[in-house]
Amino acid sequence: MARGKMEMKKIENKASRQVTYSKRRNGLFKKAKELTVLCDAKVSIIMFSTTEKLHEYISPSITTKQLFDEYQKISGNDLWSSHYERNLKKLKEHKEVNSNLRREIRQRRGESLNDLNLKELHGLEQEIEVAVELIRDRKYRVITNRIEAHKKKSRNAEEVQRFILHELDARNEDPQYGLVDNIAGDYGSLLGCPN
Repeated sequence: MARGKMEMKKIENKASRQVTYSKRRNGLFKKAKELTVLCDAKVSIIMFSTTEKLHEYISPSITTKQLFDEYQKISGNDLWSSHYERNLKKLKEHKEVNSNLRREIRQRRGESLNDLNLKELHGLEQEIEVAVELIRDRKYRVITNRIEAHKKKSRNAEEVQRFILHELDARNEDPQYGLVDNIAGDYGSLLGCPN
């Protein structure tokens, strides 16, 4: 029974699409392995599924980097230079941000102010005033919290002191308070241990 011609378009059913991807991927990898063994070819296949999983086949005799380097040498395309240039550009941007931040720190310390014009000096002054105000607010908040904690501790100490004074007053009113009167001197009977 011959297969019918299949129209090349995206498979809409997600499950069918995944099954087809898996079968065809396995078929590609099988053919790549055959090419590697029969023809001593260096083959690399890299693919990503719709579920963003990486699937790859690489000839056992070579690594992916070696394959890319060989491709680069034969084709004359420099694959790594664009990546290197992007990283250099990012490095330059980070260095610029770093130098700007260092300059701002020095200016806030009062150093390197000769580079600033009048408008920038006023802006710096306002920033410093805002920062001082924030610090002052935080300082007062911390002091207030410490005072409240101290007041709570002193209230507890006052309650303990009142309790102790109340106990002392009770003892002063009743001299027998908390004491055992044992005129006969028979302490053993009190403890439950005669003799």
